[in-house]
Amino acid sequence: MRRDRPKPDDRSDNVDRLQEQVVNTIENLEEAHETLRNPDLPPEQREQILAKNRRREEAIAGKREEIKDEYAYQQRLKD
Repeated sequence: MRRDRPKPDDRSDNVDRLQEQVVNTIENLEEAHETLRNPDLPPEQREQILAKNRRREEAIAGKREEIKDEYAYQQRLKD
């Protein structure tokens, strides 16, 4: 049985990837806000969307912290 080596940890594009994830999450959040404007939206679905938006906002904050950490890590590598 052949064992492949694990891929080396390539963090070179982490900041870009994380920024893209933040942008995508913000777009989803905005779309959900538009959906919430629908007066015919059932209350249960409205609550589900609101809960998901709270999780999205938490995810955005967390990813922004990760971006700061990754940027600092990459700067240390350059020095």
